[in-house]
Amino acid sequence: MVLARSASLRSLLPLLATLPRRRPPVRLCASSPSPKHNLLGLSEPELTALVVDNYNQPKFRAKQLHEWMYEKGVTDFDAMANLPKNFRAQLSAEAACGTMEISHERVSGDGTRKRLWRCDDGALIESVLMPYNDGRRTACISSQVGCAMGCTFCATGQMGFGRDLSEGEIFEQAARFALELQAEGERLSNVVFMGMGEPFRNYDAVIGAARRIMGELGVGARHITISTVGIVPNIKRYADEERSGGQPLPELAISLHQSDDASRSAIMPVNRKHDIDELLEACAYYGSKTGRRISFEWALIAGQNDDVPTARRLGERLAAVRGLKCHVNLIPLNPTSGFDGAPTSLPQAAQFVDELARHKVPATVRVRRGIDIEAGCGQLAEAASKEVAAGRLEARRTRTKLPENLRVKGRRAVEGQT
Repeated sequence: MVLARSASLRSLLPLLATLPRRRPPVRLCASSPSPKHNLLGLSEPELTALVVDNYNQPKFRAKQLHEWMYEKGVTDFDAMANLPKNFRAQLSAEAACGTMEISHERVSGDGTRKRLWRCDDGALIESVLMPYNDGRRTACISSQVGCAMGCTFCATGQMGFGRDLSEGEIFEQAARFALELQAEGERLSNVVFMGMGEPFRNYDAVIGAARRIMGELGVGARHITISTVGIVPNIKRYADEERSGGQPLPELAISLHQSDDASRSAIMPVNRKHDIDELLEACAYYGSKTGRRISFEWALIAGQNDDVPTARRLGERLAAVRGLKCHVNLIPLNPTSGFDGAPTSLPQAAQFVDELARHKVPATVRVRRGIDIEAGCGQLAEAASKEVAAGRLEARRTRTKLPENLRVKGRRAVEGQT
């Protein structure tokens, strides 16, 4: 019996030898450059260098190209009438105004648009365009594929970390919305770095993209907000850069969400490294260097951080920081599949606002947008993680092609080799 089984196994060795020794990973972070030049990924000096060096055109052609894209909202090279015909043909063949593919788009009943982008390497990110009745058009953009900060109530934190986005990938999200709005006779008025990822963990790319949004899309610094969970060294670096002069930097927002260290550490692991006292000291440093106001973001979670005693502790702590100018943005929790908390009721939120007012800390309850399409704060990873999971499942189904009578045994053999 043993000899027969051994002979049977030996007969399978040639087939098993052809199978992969390891389970193929899902490549979300591989580097595979686009075959076309992404003009939106280039700064104005880089665009000039491309036009002069690659296409042997005079410098003023780069300026014309830049005007067509950013001032007229035209991305069809054939429609750029003052460019030479042969140059337009070269651009059509070798360049593109953006290389990220729109994988999915959903539109909310309130007009909010959530877009799932596929980057050149297959990585999936989301951004959102939110219209408001007062005419504002706000883009919420991502800075990373996933997020390493692990905030328990945030869908992106539940997704895990993939990679940093490049400056060009960050800028392209805002630029694509801006160009589309321009073609519709509207303009992008505001940008918030509150999508997937922790902006201050990808500091240089985020600041570079923010400067391009200001310079090339014409969105003012006071209409751009960068939000961080509290990366203290980079809050201070940001304050020093703002103080050093030159172009002003965007507004700063801090995701706070709890008023004592034990509670904040339980939902935001970053607090174990930079506790609330250290964070508020960095905020005071920022205020003293810039004279600017800080916004504190607070997701109101029913029964967890929405009661009057919590508001009182928060008010006392913020009021005790000398010279700190701040405002608290209260956002009733947006539900995610990985967190069982519920949003606070509006009457309870109003009590929270009233208690903060007693400590002379201004606060408002922010309007939630796009909840019906999972586009609200903390929800940006849902569609991306679902598509990644679907891709993994499909890869498992198709990676091994065995005869039907050996399929189960073969799959078990492969999956056992990790």
